[in-house]
Amino acid sequence: MKGIILRNLLLSSAAAVFALSCGSHAAAQNEGVYTDEEIDPNVILPTGILPEDGILVTSSRLRTTRLSESTASTTIVTRRQIEQRQVRDIADVLRDVPGVAVSSIAGQTQIRLRGSEANHVLVLVDGIEVSDPGSGEFDIGTLQAEIGSYVEVLRGPQSALYGNDAIGGVVAYRLAHIDGFTGRVEAGSNETINAAARWGTRIGDAETSLSATVVSTDGEPNARGGERDIGRDSYTLSGRISGEVSNALNIRAVGRFVDTSGETNNQDFTFGSPTLGLVIDSPGVGFESTALYGLVGARLETLDQSWIHDLSVQFANINRSTFDGSAITSDMESDRFKASYVSSFDFGQSEHNITFAADYEQEGFNNASTFNERREVENVGLVGEYRYDGDRFDFSAALRQDFNDRFQDTTTFRVAAGLNVTDTTRLRAALGSGVKNPTFFELFGFFDGVFVGNPDLEPEESTSWEVGVDQRFLDGNGMLSVTYFNAELDGEIFTVFPPPTFIATPGNRDTESEQQGIEFAVSAQIGRNWSVNAAYTYLDAEENGAVEVRRPESIASAALTWASADDKASATLVVRHNGEALDSDFSTGTFPAPVTTLEDFTLVNVNARYDLTDGVSLFARAENLLDEEYEQVFSFVSPGRTVTVGIEARF
Repeated sequence: MKGIILRNLLLSSAAAVFALSCGSHAAAQNEGVYTDEEIDPNVILPTGILPEDGILVTSSRLRTTRLSESTASTTIVTRRQIEQRQVRDIADVLRDVPGVAVSSIAGQTQIRLRGSEANHVLVLVDGIEVSDPGSGEFDIGTLQAEIGSYVEVLRGPQSALYGNDAIGGVVAYRLAHIDGFTGRVEAGSNETINAAARWGTRIGDAETSLSATVVSTDGEPNARGGERDIGRDSYTLSGRISGEVSNALNIRAVGRFVDTSGETNNQDFTFGSPTLGLVIDSPGVGFESTALYGLVGARLETLDQSWIHDLSVQFANINRSTFDGSAITSDMESDRFKASYVSSFDFGQSEHNITFAADYEQEGFNNASTFNERREVENVGLVGEYRYDGDRFDFSAALRQDFNDRFQDTTTFRVAAGLNVTDTTRLRAALGSGVKNPTFFELFGFFDGVFVGNPDLEPEESTSWEVGVDQRFLDGNGMLSVTYFNAELDGEIFTVFPPPTFIATPGNRDTESEQQGIEFAVSAQIGRNWSVNAAYTYLDAEENGAVEVRRPESIASAALTWASADDKASATLVVRHNGEALDSDFSTGTFPAPVTTLEDFTLVNVNARYDLTDGVSLFARAENLLDEEYEQVFSFVSPGRTVTVGIEARF
């Protein structure tokens, strides 16, 4: 009931705003520029490479970095690109990022970077760690594309800066500040209604913004030959305020609430059943999750901005329940508290910079449906980093020591360098390590008699290296980036089914898991009207010689955008291809399950936009235009063709 009331309230508010804006003069949105921690939203950027004056936030714990000086393999999906592609789920646009594999089913969307596990990716939303401590990963299907949002992706191990979870890399979702109001309402196939609104203002040295999004759909069947529609409702409210207390002191606060509920289907594990191991229509089965996140921080600049201090405190409270009819089948409560102090000194604004950081983190978990007892882990991390940003040569080195109360302490490092060989050619290389601590699910289990925890697990550790080259062309309006990477994972946590009970339980492998591959990204602005972005990833991910599941060998995407000279109209064509991948086949009734091949698939999306006035636009899009039939996870059928139309207003 609360979901219906909230949805109707937000939709009614959005409709009222549209009526008001269409009946009066709507001034064009003043996009301005991002804050000193963000990037210019108006620049047309390649998918993966920033222009020379582009600013990257995530590659350093405190100071921003120009991409021309960055030593990381980085992709920025800009606000303009998200708007041009009419992205509503951030998971969709991540399919356009080199090295990223996405697998999505109702109730869980996973991302894997460079063949890593889904819980090896650190996800930050406005600087807040958002993963569920219970499972150790973030359901990125709950992250809606808010108005003014953009995404940074750092590939390769980043544990030396960020600690646990960052074996595969970091995905950072951010909101740029906007002045004024922007809102949109859209409707489409499967009784889908989406709405979003964003308001922001500057008063003196203070900036404030509020955002709300609603996604509601009846969905469609996701079982082979199924008839039960799998619907979903998701509501997101967020806000941010920041301001200067003095010329040297800035304070900020961020808050976010997400409520997601939906229907799911079960897999049939009844021995002797003709649908054994397959997804079947399961009336009454579904989930509900709520998440509350917050962060407060203060930044102090001293010695003429040469010495910067930042102190922040953040929290996450996540509750997730699954149900079958009126019965609750699982009830998980997770929370995280984290305090961080970061100090950076640049030797009088010179080319040299050193950074020190200290993190304290406490995570808690309670499986209320099983042991109903809170479990905790604590961690203290100390970080030291040196950076040199020269005219042609850039270098960084970071070292982190983590002290864990439940398992062994770990040390991680990262060393990287970049060299501008010419004005248009840049070489990059990096060597680093990553760590992933066991999750609460793995330590303590989550279903009695189905999955038993192992409190003796040790952290997974990875070592990775990469080399790359970035080549500009078309007088700087185009960029080609090529990167080779290689990673080895030790102590991988996997599931075994020991006799005589054959109840699932995790353990650490004695063998190595290896991931290697090549990433290509090309982008170009062709004249005033056309831009193109394309990416391709070849991945070879094996564990002890066996190909790992849900990691396509080849992933490719291309986006072609046309915009009129006055920018009143635009259209974008996006083509995404996933090659064949392996997945576990539970239909054989044997454990562990053998693997089967998921067929390759190609998705074609097309959209268009037209400005009726300076502040009102009409738009439409078709996703999976060719109505491709495909599965991202064994026996879970993915959505078919959908068509959506909508209106957006800005004033």
